[in-house]
Amino acid sequence: MDAEATQVMSRTGEFTSTMGWERTVRDRVAAALDRFSGPLSDLVERGANDGDTRLLVADLFSVGLNFSKYQDLTTEYRTSGDSVDYAVVLDGALFAPIEVRGVGAELDLRNIQMSRRLAVEEGAEWVVLTNGRVWRLYHLRPAPDGGAPSPVVIVEADLLDEEAHERNVDALFHLTREAVEHGRLDALRKWREAAEAEALADALTGERVMSALRDELRERTGHPGHPGETDELRRVLADEVVARGLVPDQG
Repeated sequence: MDAEATQVMSRTGEFTSTMGWERTVRDRVAAALDRFSGPLSDLVERGANDGDTRLLVADLFSVGLNFSKYQDLTTEYRTSGDSVDYAVVLDGALFAPIEVRGVGAELDLRNIQMSRRLAVEEGAEWVVLTNGRVWRLYHLRPAPDGGAPSPVVIVEADLLDEEAHERNVDALFHLTREAVEHGRLDALRKWREAAEAEALADALTGERVMSALRDELRERTGHPGHPGETDELRRVLADEVVARGLVPDQG
C-alpha cells in the first residue's frame, strides 16, 4: 500500500484506502455540506428562485469543490442565443457546463439540452445539473455509431437527505478539482460502466472469476476437479444465474 494511504472503515463496514490528499479533500467537502445545510434549508423553505440558488451553487463550488470563482467558473458561454448558468473551465478549456434550477424545481434531461449542445460543440464530456439540493453529474457517453452522445448519471446526491451524508460526501468528492486532476472522477466513470449489466456478465464469466469459483467449489467439496468443469460452471452461470442474452458468447 502507498505510504500516504490509510485504511478507513465506512459506516457500512467496508474498508477503503484513502490517500492523504483525499482525506483532506473529503473533510473539506464534509465541512462545506455542514456549513451550507442551513442556508440550503432556508432556500427550500422560501422556494428560492434560480438566481438565489445560483449564489449558493457558486459558493459550494468554491468552498467545497475548490474551483475558483474568478478563474475556474465563468458565465461567458452561450449557445444558440441562450446562456448557460455557469461553466467550469480548466486549463483554458471547457470542462463542464453547469445548469442551475430553483430549489423547488424537478430535474430531468430537458434541463440540460443547452448544456449538452455546448459540451458537444466545445469537446467537453461532462454536464452538471443541480437545484442546490439535488446534484447530478452527467457523462456524455459517445455513441458507438458516431451519433449524439448519451447523458449518463455518474454522480447524484441529495444534500438534504440526512441519512445519506456519507454518500453525499463521497459523491461530491468526485466533483472536486483535486478528484478531477487525480483522475478519480474518470475512474468512477469507468467503474460505473464496468458495473453495468452486460459488462458484469462479461466479468463474471471471465477466466479470473471462473478460476476463483473453481477453487472455491473444490475447497467446499474436496473434489479435485475434472475436465470440462469450467465450461460446466459457465453454462450454469449463463442459464441459471445470469440473465440469458447478457453473457457473451465464449465460443
